[in-house]
Amino acid sequence: MARSTPDMSKSYEWSKAKSLMPRRAEYDKGPTGALVPDGDGDTDHIAVVYDKGEAPPEITINHVSGTVHTVLANGIAVAVVARASGKAPSASDILLVERSVHS
Repeated sequence: MARSTPDMSKSYEWSKAKSLMPRRAEYDKGPTGALVPDGDGDTDHIAVVYDKGEAPPEITINHVSGTVHTVLANGIAVAVVARASGKAPSASDILLVERSVHS
């Protein structure tokens, strides 16, 4: 069966994209989970971002099942971690980042 050549005139031109985010991105107040890739190692990190001027959130880890854990900030789930191997995450493994709020 012969392969057909795709019609490239209908494809997205990602190379011409200026920005995929609005100039002023909205965000919800309160703690937010974020993944911080580790380019040098084999384990990415989890960060919890909180608003400037607020007290850093209390981080707790909830075991869901097997190797699945939920990261909670002030009792609110901000990330789910599922590892194939290795130790379970602990509260001390979570990076806390203060978000600068511009009005």
